Amino acid sequence: MDDMIFEDRRDAGRRLAKVLAKRKDLNQPLVVLGIPRGGLVVADEVAEALSASLDVIIVRKLRAPFQPELGIGAVVNGDHISIINEELVRDAGISLEYLEGEIAYQQKEVERRLRLYRGDRPPLDVAGKSVIVIDDGIATGYTFRAALEGLRRRNPALLIAAVPVAARSSVDMVSAFADETICLGMPFPFNAVGEWYRNFDQVEDEDAIAILQRNWTRFTSQKSVDT
Repeated sequence: MDDMIFEDRRDAGRRLAKVLAKRKDLNQPLVVLGIPRGGLVVADEVAEALSASLDVIIVRKLRAPFQPELGIGAVVNGDHISIINEELVRDAGISLEYLEGEIAYQQKEVERRLRLYRGDRPPLDVAGKSVIVIDDGIATGYTFRAALEGLRRRNPALLIAAVPVAARSSVDMVSAFADETICLGMPFPFNAVGEWYRNFDQVEDEDAIAILQRNWTRFTSQKSVDT
């Protein structure tokens, strides 16, 4: 089991990058998308190793009333697609009025966070490109599923879900929405993503912004040299 333990997110990103670097079908232009905040650290290592553009995809959990830690679905930037866990909503007796209000609130939060991370910078165009979506792990899978469904509407040529560690049941669910899913480890039992990292410190917004700025600066400089 020790080989499933990552030192930190950068270690996980480097290991994931080694697997992806062996692929022959990841033609440029290639886009790597990280789910903040932890997923951006992993994605940063992959983007650098593959000389790929890096961007952020924002997904927000829909919270159950009186149980904010319980996710009943998710919303994602782009088309503001909402993924609802119908069974949970039904079993919890959640009203349509509450659900619509929570969706509207989280959509506003998605927009706020996009402005925070990107500023005025437009999102990367993924149409016709190979796209790798990365998080630091998958527990329930609804967040990742929402990201993939939202991206599919933007017509990527190839859509890959990639994570260092995940629950097997979540990988099975996510795989239905990606062209391919890459997961380095699916330990059992699986309780929480953080259990599989020796260092799983919280990633701050400032760290996520710095990662994106560094990648954008690198690609701007590269384009200047090429021209």
